[in-house]
Amino acid sequence: MALIVQKYGGTSVGSAERIRNVARRVADTRNAGNDVVVVVSAMGQGTDDLMALAADVTANPYPREMDMLLTAGERISMALCAMALQDQGIPAMSLTGSQAGILTTSVHGSAEIIDIRADRVRAGLDEGKVVIVAGFQGVDPVAKEVTTLGRGGSDATAVALAAAMQADVCEIYTDVDGVFTADPRVVPGAVKLDDISFEEMLELAGAGAGVLMARSVEFGRRYGIPIHVRSSFHAAEGTWVKEETMEEAIVRGVAHDSSEAKVTVHGVPDQPGVAANLFEPLAEADVNVDMIVQNVSIEGVTDISFTVPKASADRAKEIADKVAREVGAGGVDIDTNIAKVSLVGAGMKSELGIASRMFRILSDHEINIEMISTSPIRISCVVRGEDVEAAVRSLHEGFRPASSPKEE
Repeated sequence: MALIVQKYGGTSVGSAERIRNVARRVADTRNAGNDVVVVVSAMGQGTDDLMALAADVTANPYPREMDMLLTAGERISMALCAMALQDQGIPAMSLTGSQAGILTTSVHGSAEIIDIRADRVRAGLDEGKVVIVAGFQGVDPVAKEVTTLGRGGSDATAVALAAAMQADVCEIYTDVDGVFTADPRVVPGAVKLDDISFEEMLELAGAGAGVLMARSVEFGRRYGIPIHVRSSFHAAEGTWVKEETMEEAIVRGVAHDSSEAKVTVHGVPDQPGVAANLFEPLAEADVNVDMIVQNVSIEGVTDISFTVPKASADRAKEIADKVAREVGAGGVDIDTNIAKVSLVGAGMKSELGIASRMFRILSDHEINIEMISTSPIRISCVVRGEDVEAAVRSLHEGFRPASSPKEE
């Protein structure tokens, strides 16, 4: 008997009929002799609807109360799924994140899982039940406050639960067939990958591929939990995210991200400690900095540019303005019309000329590069927001990433 954790996203549980479909799929898995733990997101656009409702009530929603509000969406889904399973003749019980023992840090809106004490989940399985857990949420064990994990947090809930329960596999059910070589909405010829390594998936997720939350992939890699990303609307195989794949593709995929803004601090004194004075308060304010570029010093001053999520742009500018005044810098600009395009592939570690080829392709399509960052298996470029889809299509055509071969 296997232990399988299944996660169903908002589209998968977006209506009563879809919840019944989920119940039938879970029942089939249970009737095949498996223990099943299910993690659910809020129905459809439920989280967005709750956020819009809060915005109608106040222009300055309180983080604690936002978490109290937003966790209601998953509670609705979990209870309805339990009812639908019981109608299928399958014993089921639903648990909130706190009831399931998901312990987190105290940061409202973007808490991180620090531990899972899954005693009630195990007890439910021992009683022969399917246990349904609300995703996206947990509890701060010190303050006893409800927290949420940020966008995509149900993925992290599912894989972390799978790790804590030592599950055989974590299945992520979504509205797409798996992980593709690019966003199929931008590149109609994008190919579904049969498998991809944890390392590559982490880079794709961090570069904007929205199929999986990066933290969920990190849980899978750390604890050796295979992740199967597949469609909730049919039974076909999806994409396996695992430790190793059959081959190390030079380019596995092209990702893009239009959710960032660029902050530039002009005329920064080029002396020790200035960068620390800028980025320490950003870290303390939980502003996630992605790419950083410092220009060549001219006459003792330089410019520092960095990217942050657009949602954090105003806070980042406020902090940067304060630091600029303290160190005597020239001023701060913010640019929200940018996007990031990235190539990812494990084979880049041993293949020469990938960066130059990428830059040439973008140049041939008259796409200007504003910032560059790299890792051993990723190259990312910041371009104008209006150019990003053309950049993705040209790079996908130029490198033609393809699915790895199936194992025999």
